[in-house]
Amino acid sequence: MKRLLLAALISSIGTSVWAGPTFVNGIAIPGETGDQFGTGVNSGRFGSFSDLYYDPQRKEFWGLSDRGPGGGSLSYETRVQRFSLDINQSTGAISSFQIDQTIKFSNNGAAKNGLSPSPSNTLGNAFDPEGFVINPKSGNFLVSDEYGPSLYEFDRNGNQLRAFKTPANMIPRNAATGEANYAGDAGNDAGKRTNRGFEGLAISPSGQFTYAMLQSAMLDEGGGNGTINRIVKFDNDTGEAVAQFAYKMEGSSQGRGISALVAINENEFLVLERNNRGLGVDSNLASPNKKVFKINLQGATNLMGADLDSTADDISIPGGVLPAGVNTVAKEATPYLDLAANTLPELDGNVAEKWEGLSIGPMLDDGSYLMLAGTDNDYSVSQLAGATTQFDIYFRGTERIICDIGSFDNCRTIGSGGGDPGDTYAGSTDGFRLLPGILHAYKASSADLAGYVAPVSEPATGALLLSALGLMGLGRRRKHS
Repeated sequence: MKRLLLAALISSIGTSVWAGPTFVNGIAIPGETGDQFGTGVNSGRFGSFSDLYYDPQRKEFWGLSDRGPGGGSLSYETRVQRFSLDINQSTGAISSFQIDQTIKFSNNGAAKNGLSPSPSNTLGNAFDPEGFVINPKSGNFLVSDEYGPSLYEFDRNGNQLRAFKTPANMIPRNAATGEANYAGDAGNDAGKRTNRGFEGLAISPSGQFTYAMLQSAMLDEGGGNGTINRIVKFDNDTGEAVAQFAYKMEGSSQGRGISALVAINENEFLVLERNNRGLGVDSNLASPNKKVFKINLQGATNLMGADLDSTADDISIPGGVLPAGVNTVAKEATPYLDLAANTLPELDGNVAEKWEGLSIGPMLDDGSYLMLAGTDNDYSVSQLAGATTQFDIYFRGTERIICDIGSFDNCRTIGSGGGDPGDTYAGSTDGFRLLPGILHAYKASSADLAGYVAPVSEPATGALLLSALGLMGLGRRRKHS
């Protein structure tokens, strides 16, 4: 209750008109960058940011990589990176990206591996991490997974402590037989879509609840064309889901879905929505759409146990309508951020495809906050459809070619099968480079983040208020790790 009252007090202090965070600058992290296990494609190449998180207690940045460059068909020991940046405390400009620690995920001594589940009806240690937060009460890692969809807790060495209970309606399955297929959609007509499990992850400032968000509509609630997505509220003490909310995405065209969820306070959040357009491994460069929206869960209907596809109103059609009396999550019409509005010279004028990480960082000298957004570059690797043969992806301007790993040998254009090889490329390879990972820095004023409460472990109310007003100087060290 003290936190909610404090959030309301802080919100009432700001009197300026909200205009949205401003873009400051960005960093392009070379595609050949390695982590603390080397630079090998399947052992150490840095996979950029499937999620970002800033821990205000330890003043640490974390970047999550996904299941690896093998697309689920090659072994990869999943991991998270602690990294540091130099931050200009006046402008919010960032520089000097550096990986400081690489932590691999494990379960009872066995690696949590990016390989697809096998057999397909059993998860085992198959793991496709997509969302990352730190519980302010314990300091433990909470990581969401696309394969399940699952939510796991790890200690700070990456050892799995427990699995939260996945709501039954989200398990990918055949509705008639109950048989699950976690590795693909074959035979499934209910639950989450393949590679569309828990993508966004946020933790409440109190550390009591974790919120996991599906990437897109479930098979039985619209599938590939549905606009209704779900947010699940988990109780961190019990590991059980206590609520589900309907979230309506901006649109379903061009592979649209959500990629990140960030808590502002106990009720308000930021959601990153994007389509599959822009500079990526095999994506279409035209019409990239990457937006962040502010939402509020208050007033949204708790859909625990509700099977929306069995209602009178059919939402399995694009733009479907929810049943009467069901309220979706409140969502501001004006985007909070347009990530496609700015690009870096290192991208040759292109917009990166996979904007997947979003975080609220440290406070700056004037009481505003640094916000970071980051991309997943898919390790700048593609592979033959249905096979394990891999290729490096290089780009120059709007051109993309695929070549043997680690060289410009046997280069080809991109074929009709996406990353599959097309015609032999006989031109000059000068200027071609691997897809970089991107970090954008934004400066958010106190009005932009009105009501923001950082996830810290039960500080004194007065100390928290001073922090919110910028009087304690939290995060004023120049180097943040």
